[in-house]
Amino acid sequence: MSRTSLDYRATTPCRPHLPLRPLWLCRVCAAPWPCPVARLTLRHEYAHDRVALSIYLCAVLHEAAADLYRLNPHDGPDPAALFTRFLGWARPRHLR
Repeated sequence: MSRTSLDYRATTPCRPHLPLRPLWLCRVCAAPWPCPVARLTLRHEYAHDRVALSIYLCAVLHEAAADLYRLNPHDGPDPAALFTRFLGWARPRHLR
């Protein structure tokens, strides 16, 4: 590996995987948000407060549902799919 590539990596900031609203796609990887990287980041950020993570995700789910239904009121997202996407992954493993 050349010195140039190491310098490039050291000076290139890591872009956070945040939602692009109102589409609710990841700004970095274009996957449905929360994408796998965002999920890992959120789990790390809320590692000591899982209740706060759940509350945050409920609020985000509410905002996403409103945005997505506004974009497509006749064929909006499936509520069960939205729950799984925003909250289902955050449950502790022993409750899944």
